[in-house]
Order: sequence, then structure tokens, then C-alpha cells
Amino acid sequence: MLKNIRQALLEKRDNPQPDFVDSPLYQEEEESLDVTFAREFTAVSGKFIYCDSEISIIENLIALVEDLKLTKVYAWEKNIQDLLGHYGFPCFTGTNSFEDAEVGITTCEALIARNGSILLSNATASGRRLSVYPPVHIVLAKASQLVMDIKYGMSLMKKRYGNDMPSMVSVVTGPSRTADIEKRLVLGAHGPKELYVFLIEDRF
Repeated sequence: MLKNIRQALLEKRDNPQPDFVDSPLYQEEEESLDVTFAREFTAVSGKFIYCDSEISIIENLIALVEDLKLTKVYAWEKNIQDLLGHYGFPCFTGTNSFEDAEVGITTCEALIARNGSILLSNATASGRRLSVYPPVHIVLAKASQLVMDIKYGMSLMKKRYGNDMPSMVSVVTGPSRTADIEKRLVLGAHGPKELYVFLIEDRF
């Protein structure tokens, strides 16, 4: 068998699918990117909240933490701290008592509409911990960060970072989940149990 494999590797043959790379993997979507993302994101147990202004962000944050009875909200990125501080929304900006964190608020690199995923990296002040450790993860994303597929999300990062790409890039699709034990789906097994995206309109 190995002899046959070696012989096959030595023989040059034409590519049976010459147009495979350039052929579309999916049919083109007729919906707008935000509608496609919202549909796919909620289908994987994510919570999508549209915000048309900064005030809308704060109002929705207040409603969410009051509804879930949460008090220990952490935000390590300067732009998020400035936004929350401007409206007097309390949050922890350091690592003190981080083991008790209930909510982590971060930004993202891009939103992948095709499968409702979030492209994250460790390039921000939030690093890796704030999107993984707290049981509730809130992502503040701009509508201009919406792309159809992951290759366009990587293109956004390449444009932003050039040759100095982050050392860690991950794609998050819904809350953490596992079905390892008796094939029963459990949310929050290896990360946040609840995942929210606050989409901020900045295209108009």
C-alpha cells in the first residue's frame, strides 16, 4: 500500500477541481449583514441587542444588570471605561477581586455574519481573561465591523495591525458549551454561560 501511495505522489496529474478555490462556498445572502448576524447569533444561544446611540448602550446595560442582579462588572479597555464613566455606570477597571467577576465587557475585531460568530484577539487591554472567565460576556461591537465571512474579518485585522498581528485570535460562536457528559448540552462549561452582543450603529 505504501508503495502505491509513493507512486501516486510521484505522478503529476491535473487538478480535478481547478475552480474549487474560487468557487463560492455559500449562496449569497439577500439580507443585510446585521440581520444575518442577529439571526445566526441567536440561533446559537447568543443574545443580540441593537443600540442606535451611546445612551441606548447604557440604558440596555442598566436593564441587563438589574434583570440578572449583577453588580461586579469589569471593563479593562480605555474606550469602554471612558464610555461607562461618562454616564456614571459603575465598573471595575482593575484586577482586584477578579475571581468574583460576574460580567466582562470587551470589544472585538469583527462580527462574522455567516455563522453568527465573534472574532476576538488578545491585542486589547482585555486580553484573554475578560472574555473567558466571567460567566457573562458582553461584546460592544460597531456595525462597521460586520463582515460576511471570516476571511474578511482577517482582512480587517490585517489592515489594522499590518505585520504586527496579535499572538492569539479566536472565533467565538455562542456561549461556551459541551455535550461530553451523557450527550447532554451544558452551557458555561469552559467559559461564559451567557454571551451578549451590543451592536452600535456607526454607519450613518
